[in-house]
Amino acid sequence: MLLAPTSLLTPAPLQEIGRSTAQQNTAAPAESFGALLKEKLNEISALQQQADVLTQEYLAGRVEDVHEVMLVLEQANLSLQLAVQVRNKVVEAYQEISRMQF
Repeated sequence: MLLAPTSLLTPAPLQEIGRSTAQQNTAAPAESFGALLKEKLNEISALQQQADVLTQEYLAGRVEDVHEVMLVLEQANLSLQLAVQVRNKVVEAYQEISRMQF
């Protein structure tokens, strides 16, 4: 579907926007925080395992592209660092809440 440049500038009616937002919210079931956290940790674990396998293959001489190995290693490293930072923020928030007096 091709859109004319002027159709991108004209706003959609508010009724259509409201319906589309409501349909999007009811179409996808809400995922629990625990399930989302578990899924993301599994993704990080898979990235770490992929990096380990690629490193072993490089050391064995089966992979010659150093750039590919470094990119996978850096991606695994950054994802692990992000997970650690998120964990630190969650622990910090929990400690802050536990210090509150009721």
